[in-house]
Amino acid sequence: MAGRTQANRRRKRAQPPVYSGVPGTYEDKDNDFLCPICFDWIEEAHMTKCGHSFCYKCIKQSLESNNRCPKCNFVVENPDYVFPNFMLNELILKQRSKQEEKRIRLDQQVQNVPGSLDLCEMIAEDNLDLHNVNVLLEVLYNKKQQLEADGKLAQNVVLKEFLEQVRQKKQERLEQLKQELDVLDDDIQTVDGRINRHKGKYPLLPDHSVPNGYDPSVASSSSDNGAQEGFNGSKNSGKPWLQTTMASRRRKVQEHFEDLEQCYFTIRQNSSIESEEEVGNGLEEFTESLSKFTRFSSFRPLATVSYATDIYNSSSIVSSIEFDRDSDYFAIAGVTKKIKIFEYGAIIKDAVDIHYPVNEMLCNSKISCVTWSAYHKNLLASSDYEGTITLWDAFTGQKSKLFQEHEKRCWSVDFNRMDPKLIASGSDDAKVKLWSTNTEHSIACLEAKANVCCVKFNPDSRYHLAFGSADHCVHYYDLRNTKQPVIIFRGHRKAVSYTKFLNSTHLVSASTDSQLKLWTVTKSNCVRTFKGHINEKNFVGLATDGDYIACGSENNSLYVYYKGLSKQLLTYKFETHRSVMEKDKREEELNEFVSAVAWRPGSNVVVAANSQGTVKVLELV
Repeated sequence: MAGRTQANRRRKRAQPPVYSGVPGTYEDKDNDFLCPICFDWIEEAHMTKCGHSFCYKCIKQSLESNNRCPKCNFVVENPDYVFPNFMLNELILKQRSKQEEKRIRLDQQVQNVPGSLDLCEMIAEDNLDLHNVNVLLEVLYNKKQQLEADGKLAQNVVLKEFLEQVRQKKQERLEQLKQELDVLDDDIQTVDGRINRHKGKYPLLPDHSVPNGYDPSVASSSSDNGAQEGFNGSKNSGKPWLQTTMASRRRKVQEHFEDLEQCYFTIRQNSSIESEEEVGNGLEEFTESLSKFTRFSSFRPLATVSYATDIYNSSSIVSSIEFDRDSDYFAIAGVTKKIKIFEYGAIIKDAVDIHYPVNEMLCNSKISCVTWSAYHKNLLASSDYEGTITLWDAFTGQKSKLFQEHEKRCWSVDFNRMDPKLIASGSDDAKVKLWSTNTEHSIACLEAKANVCCVKFNPDSRYHLAFGSADHCVHYYDLRNTKQPVIIFRGHRKAVSYTKFLNSTHLVSASTDSQLKLWTVTKSNCVRTFKGHINEKNFVGLATDGDYIACGSENNSLYVYYKGLSKQLLTYKFETHRSVMEKDKREEELNEFVSAVAWRPGSNVVVAANSQGTVKVLELV
């Protein structure tokens, strides 16, 4: 009897599935192989002219009674106009063979379980009495308890391993905290010594023995009462200017406390790996960083210059601002096809609202970038939307040379500071071309895989150059081997629009992913990411003086970062400018943005311009 039952089960499994019409069921997975007429597996698949397949017998009978396709109601003129679907027949055969193989594997698995069939057959027998059933239940109950106990044991083992791993990590964190506390104690002692020596020379100065930004509750355990009073407000108010300065610096420290803390431990950990001399240098490095970070608190406008041509012009985007070699003049260029040269000293001295350029050059196309020669005071190079590189005499307004090998818009041009004749340019034609001022054609070409948006020479090298492109990367090349880059900096999520060198070993890049990234020329990993500004589609400018980094933003503001911290140091909001044609528009509809930035070398002055042609000369104070 048990044998017949098992055979019946196998015959049922061998039968093809019947479509139940219920979505998501097992049978629904095979509905591609089911005949739409009989809802069974297709036998001898034939296809009508409209592309639907049926069993040959089913479609033949259907067309004899009605000359339309049962699936789409397409008219079939002749019942014989059906054709064999050989591909579907092969697929159905393969599917059936897979079903059979699956059934065989299931049967084998059941047979491989020790005693499973015997147990089932034994339970199904009629000669079992109540005593035998109770014995069997007791055995099964004991087995169940054993399996449950084994399961709980496995859970406890896994739990123990998890707890041990957590404890190990916490222990490592505790050791790290102890090391950090030791470093802090040593540095606090060192700084206390400096302050005491200073107070010995200048006793009238207020008592401030607690480091800037340090928690008073912590300081009380390692400083005297005078130090604590100095932190909360010194009793000696003989230097009110000093009190004001320190209060301003303390506010900045508290605003960026976490960022400063991370910067401190990063510097100190790096220095602790080196020699004892480097350990002291680590504290000096952070002291310098803290001083520079808290040095400035706001912008002071010095002058306003207009690049716009008239009030009816809806767009006067300034795309580039650059100072000459001696910082006496700066050039402004943009979409109005004009390059204007202004004298910095005259603009700062004049109290008038309207400033006139020293010289003005009219170009054939929109200007994307201008750059001055570091050796020839009057030599200026520009790149434009037609792909032309033009050399100008900035003081006579005359063109001295044209380079016209780029096939598409040229975004960037730069002079080499070590070789006064060498120029580089980057273009949408995915090429970086090198030029010499005494030749008519390019002297070398770097092939990029995407549009080149910016190009910049290393300020202390004739041979090294960086360019950013639409492949989201910054490529750093040695011009003595142009076949492959020295290193590729990856990390941006969108096109790299600018790259500038802080010094010979560090460079910063800007991207339309609203991020700036700091890199070293020897490592591919990002040193620091700067966030705060908005930049998703426009060129917003990038400039640096070596310590501070300035960039524009699409909320019509200028942002300044310090190289050691990731959050912005200062922001300056441009006033909303409305032309005659835009006087009725709301502020959010104007889409104004800061489009160009330049840092005046050797000073704390930034020149920034926005998309409406307003140029601001700003001093950090």
